[in-house]
Amino acid sequence: MLKKILIAAGILVIVVVAALLVAGYVMMKGPDLARYDALKRPRIVQKPDQRMLQVEAVGDPNTAGLKAFALLFQTYYRNARTKGPVAPLARWPQPFDTPQDQWVGRYALPVPESLEKLKETPAAPGMAVTLTTWQYGEVAEVLHVGPYSAAAPSVEKLMAFIDASGYVVAGPHEEEYLRGPGLFGKGDPDKYHTIIRYRVEKKTPPPTPR
Repeated sequence: MLKKILIAAGILVIVVVAALLVAGYVMMKGPDLARYDALKRPRIVQKPDQRMLQVEAVGDPNTAGLKAFALLFQTYYRNARTKGPVAPLARWPQPFDTPQDQWVGRYALPVPESLEKLKETPAAPGMAVTLTTWQYGEVAEVLHVGPYSAAAPSVEKLMAFIDASGYVVAGPHEEEYLRGPGLFGKGDPDKYHTIIRYRVEKKTPPPTPR
């Protein structure tokens, strides 16, 4: 399990770089990163469910992700534009040893709960934008600052914290991209900010011997 998670940290974040360039093009200014300083230490918190614009795309994220994020941001700015920046997210529901051309990526942008129906959706062959709700509850998360290729220690730290806290992973690998190539910066890998997140649940205690 840990090996697959480390693959996610070391590979998946990298392969969505091209897609994030699209996000950086349409967003004018970044979030206040100082508010995330405390997240450099892993934590478990209660996170409310979030309404999302989502594109589920199958295939190599270098190509499928690029198209998905492009479609998402076009739809977002036609239907749900709000003040301030919006950070893109991605979830990976399959095992990470799945052949890359069969990967399923769930690319998303958060939107207001009040958005109940899309007024206008750009056309994209083989892809569709849907409104959905990402379920959360208790989550474990940590902020990784630095190059995507150096994310493995952050994931290891998060996994160790989850185990030591009496929890197990109960959901897919999730990434929230606060700053990256083309995202509110000049492409300095040492300043990339990525939240790595998992839904978690309490460990089931072993049965009491009779």
